Order: sequence, then C-alpha cells, then structure tokens
Amino acid sequence: MKTEASPLRRNTFLLFLLALCCLPFADLELSFPDFWPELSRLGFAMLTPKVINGQEFLSVLVTTLSFAFQGVALGVVAGFLLALGYTNPWLRGFCAFIRAIHELFWALIFIQLTGLTPLTGLLALAIPYAGTFAKVFGEIFEETDSQPADNIQARDLSAFFYTTLPLAWQRMVDYTAYRFECGIRSSAVLGFVGLPTVGFHLESLFNQGEYSQAIALLYGLFLIIGTARLWLKKSLVPLYILLSFIWLPPVAHIQWSMIWQFFTVDIIPAPIRSGSGDVFHWLWQLLTEQVFSGVLNTLILTQLSLLLTFLLSLILIPLRSRLFTGQGRIVGHSVLVMVRTTPEYLLAFIGVIIFGPSMLPGVLALSAHNGAILAHLSGRFVDQLSFREDRPTGLLLYCYEVLPRIYRQFMALLLYRWEVIQRESAILGILGIPTLGFFIDSAFEEFRLDRAVVLILITALLNILIDIIARQLRSQPISHRCDSSA
Repeated sequence: MKTEASPLRRNTFLLFLLALCCLPFADLELSFPDFWPELSRLGFAMLTPKVINGQEFLSVLVTTLSFAFQGVALGVVAGFLLALGYTNPWLRGFCAFIRAIHELFWALIFIQLTGLTPLTGLLALAIPYAGTFAKVFGEIFEETDSQPADNIQARDLSAFFYTTLPLAWQRMVDYTAYRFECGIRSSAVLGFVGLPTVGFHLESLFNQGEYSQAIALLYGLFLIIGTARLWLKKSLVPLYILLSFIWLPPVAHIQWSMIWQFFTVDIIPAPIRSGSGDVFHWLWQLLTEQVFSGVLNTLILTQLSLLLTFLLSLILIPLRSRLFTGQGRIVGHSVLVMVRTTPEYLLAFIGVIIFGPSMLPGVLALSAHNGAILAHLSGRFVDQLSFREDRPTGLLLYCYEVLPRIYRQFMALLLYRWEVIQRESAILGILGIPTLGFFIDSAFEEFRLDRAVVLILITALLNILIDIIARQLRSQPISHRCDSSA
C-alpha cells in the first residue's frame, strides 16, 4: 500500500508546488473592475434567449456540424492508416507533432494557402485529429489480445483484418463517437478565425452586446451535443457525412503561385530572404522579445489551471454520482454536460468580455471545462463502487470511503488532461492573454509568417514535452488500469 501511495503523494505535491511557484508571476488582475453590469446582462440573457432569424440560426448549426463530420471522417481514415505503422518511432513522432499543433493554429496556416474556405476548415480539423486517432488506434491495437494472431502463420494485413481489427473495433467506434463531440466543439471554435461556424457568429453577437441572441445560439450547440446519442446512429453516419459534403463542399480557389511563395519566401527567416543580416541575431531577438515571455506565461497559465481543475473536480464529483445526489444527479449531470460542452476558448472569450484580458478568464475557463470533464468521468467510477452497509454518509463517506478508492484513476485522468490544458493555454493568446498564441496571432496579422512558423514550432515542442512528462508520471504501476478506462 505504501508503494502505491507514494507516487500519488508525489504527483499531488508536485502539482501544488508548481502552481504555487507560478502564482506570484501570474497576471490575475481584473482589467474591468466594474464587471457586475456585464455579468448581470449575461445572466439575464441566459434566461431570455432570442432567435431573430430561424433559417440563419439552423444554417449556422448545420455548417458547424458539417465541418465536424468532414474533419472527423477524414481524421479517422488518415489516423487508421497511420496507426497501422504506429510502432515505427519516426511515425509516432510525426503523429505527436501534428496533434501538438492546435486546430486554430492549423487554420491560421491554411488561411494563407487556401483562404477562408471550407477546405481550410476541413484540413485544420483533420490533420491534428489524424494524429490523435493514430495514437489512440495504435495503442488499442497494441493492447488487443494477440493470441488469435499468434494462432495463424500469416503476418500480413489480411491477418490483421481478420484477428486484431475485429477485437479492437468496438473500442475504436466508442472513441470515434467521443471524438466527434470534440469535433463539434473544435468546429465551433474555428469561427473565431473567420470561418462561418458558431464561433464566428458568437464573437460578432457578443461584441455587439446581443447577448440573448448569442446565448440562443450557444443553447443550440448544447442541444446538438446533448442529444447526439439520439440522432447519431451508426447506420446513419455515412448519410450524415455525405450530406455534410453536399451542404459544404470542401473547395477552394487555390493559387499555386501563392503556395509556392509561402514555402519558398514567406516562411523563410527575414535575414535569409533579404540576403543581409544575421539569422542568429534575428532568432535571438525573437527568443528574448517573444518566446521566453510567451512560454513562461503559457506554463504559468497551464499550471494554475491544472491546480484549479484538480480542486474544482473534487468539489463537483458528487454532482455526477447517484450515491450522493440520488435522482438529483440528473440536474448535476446536466450542469456538467453544459460546462464541458462549451469550448474552453469560448468560455475564455466570454470571460475576457467580463473581466478583461488577463490570465484570470483563461484560468477560470480551462479549469471549469476540464473540471467538468474530470468530475463526469470520476463520477462514473464512483457509481461502479460497492460499499458496506454500515458506511458513513455525506462528507465522511466522500472523504474516507470514496476519494481514496478513486484517487488513483482521478490523478491519471488529470495528468492526461495536462497536455490538453497546455494546448489550450497557448491558443488563448489570440484573445489578448499574453501566452504564445498572442505572439503567433500578432505575427500573422503583421504578415511575419517566418516568425509565426517558428512560434508554432516552439508551441508544438512544448506540448510534446508536457505530454512526455505526463506520460512518464502516468506510467507508474498504480495508474496503469485507469489509462485503459480513460
């Protein structure tokens, strides 16, 4: 028991230590001290949603769904093909790299090549999702019982399709269904860079002060995701994908000269392009003026959000469990679904409107979204537990019976979300929070694509580093079982 508890105590201690070290350097100031009027307007709008144009309302939601279907479908196909060779370390590294770059960053890149077109949205979703599907599918194949494959002599693709794939199929389907929900959220967020999804209209409505219309659109997104189990039937998925391509054909007017210029001129460091100047001086200036502060702020935001996610999750877990709330669990579950359904970027965007562009909206958004996800998953663990008849009740039951038994799985899930929080922390810079995304967005606006590419590469490497550290912490024997359940 002592050997099991030690890594848990160590990981918990490191979590608090890193967050406390970051706290003195965090910008948590309320830029808009008089935020109560905006908050009250938002609260009133939540009670009085308004739809002005029903046809446009439905069109926006269908467009958002179409991007999600197309991006996830292409990501599944590409990810499956990559997963067939996932044992190759170079292929693993490639998949880790493409999924480490956020969808919004991919969108900003492809806007330079294909413009604000449906093809841009499709590629921005499909590329990182392909890397994610490759990782998950590859791990599922590795964990599948190898005995059927060992019983036959063939070691080609036909053996894989007749032995490994049938055993792994249901887990692949389950994960794809979960990833489609993520795809809807990602599709909505693509609107914040100009694509015609929910995010584009939400940004416009919130900036115009039309909170009731914005909330109505947000409720529509909640309804789509919340009822997905009712309308997302396996037999209908091919039809949905076909209709998505008919509704939103992924076309673009491609100018090959612009693409050639992008790769041969635009992303080449300025000193090399001009033939004068010192590229090392250019790189050092970029590091000292933007990279160091961007990385530091990204890590600070990540660690504070991770700690608050930890604390908030522990508070919210009873809302999801019938052991504590009985039939009232439905209410708590609904609240958690709404919070985890809302993309972190959108929550942070609303927070910036209310509190101003400090780290505070980012910390609150990331911790609320990820805290709801962890509470939902951990609450499912609680409902699977059995207890003796003379168990305590209330807080004593939670602290002394429940929490010690689920803490192992809970910490593994938290460490898994660490890399996700890191990716989102970087992208929140587009909202004015001074993380790496702030400097990347500024570079694109100033058409300094050479700087933008370097900053995106650094963001990807930082995400990969966090993923490696989190995987090492999760690889302890105590967390092996919860990896598979996650």
